[in-house]
Amino acid sequence: MPELIDERALSKLRWRCRRGLLENDLFVERFFAARQGAVTTTQAEGLGVLMDLPDNDLLDLLLRRREPEGPLARADVIEVLGLMRRPGAEERRAAASPHGGDNTGSPPTRHCKERP
Repeated sequence: MPELIDERALSKLRWRCRRGLLENDLFVERFFAARQGAVTTTQAEGLGVLMDLPDNDLLDLLLRRREPEGPLARADVIEVLGLMRRPGAEERRAAASPHGGDNTGSPPTRHCKERP
């Protein structure tokens, strides 16, 4: 079984993962929420490498605008990136909903003009 980091290391990692772009913060928070405090040492190392990137480069990776290459093409980085890119439970429920996540039961709103 992979070794988990302790509470103190997890707290430091969470602090280090604070980003300047809200979009990156959302990916990071979703990662930690899905792990529920169970982050392996390998995942922590991969996350540390990703956090060394400038915000825009990290966002490009998270949004699949580009893939890790060169020194980023490491197993730990690729694992963490895959986990961070994976939609959370709320996003999966919204995507599976017949109304695109609208809980009102009404059909989706059309954003084009009706023909006369």
